[in-house]
Amino acid sequence: MSRSSSPSWAPGVEVAANVTVGAGADLQAPCLLGKAPRGALPGELALVIGAGAVIRPFTTIYAGSTIGARLQTGQGASIREDNVVGDDVSIGTNAVLEFGNRIGDRVRIHSGCFLELVTIGDDVFVGPNVVFTDDPHPMNCPDYQECRGGARVERLARIGANSTILPGVVIGENALVGAGSVVVEDVPAGMVVVGNPARVIKAVADLACSIGRHERPYLWAPYTDE
Repeated sequence: MSRSSSPSWAPGVEVAANVTVGAGADLQAPCLLGKAPRGALPGELALVIGAGAVIRPFTTIYAGSTIGARLQTGQGASIREDNVVGDDVSIGTNAVLEFGNRIGDRVRIHSGCFLELVTIGDDVFVGPNVVFTDDPHPMNCPDYQECRGGARVERLARIGANSTILPGVVIGENALVGAGSVVVEDVPAGMVVVGNPARVIKAVADLACSIGRHERPYLWAPYTDE
């Protein structure tokens, strides 16, 4: 349903023209959907949000993005233009998705994260306060546009809290980045990296369950080592 077909949004919920919100949405005031980005007129760009969204107070989602079903945002989340977000994605309190991100299904982006031009596969976990950088140096360089852009995170990877991911880095499938790491080079699939700069210390398959109830962590994930 669009704003024009649903006049019953709560006071403080602002839904701009050319915004489509799927059935069953819970829009919690105050929030703003369809804000025109710089250089665009109000209503010029569409915003599509799938069914079952829960948009919590002080969230702003710009026009020019497409978001799947059952989005969850924390308070104060910001989603800019040119974002493509899959189904069942959670974007935490005060998280910022700048332009150009491509987010898969069942991704959890915790509170305080920053992403720009990042590609994230399905079933990825991003812990609190993780920062993805896409600028290798200030923009006044004449060759700025030719430099490395955002990172890529393959499916089932997990990134611990307070990590920093540098431009152009690829984090492989089912990899694990330890909390507080600074990732300056690619992380091989299925490996654990920690530190500043982050270095491989073992395979995910070699991890032990901290409470001793499972053969090893992550066996319940939709992933096999074979």
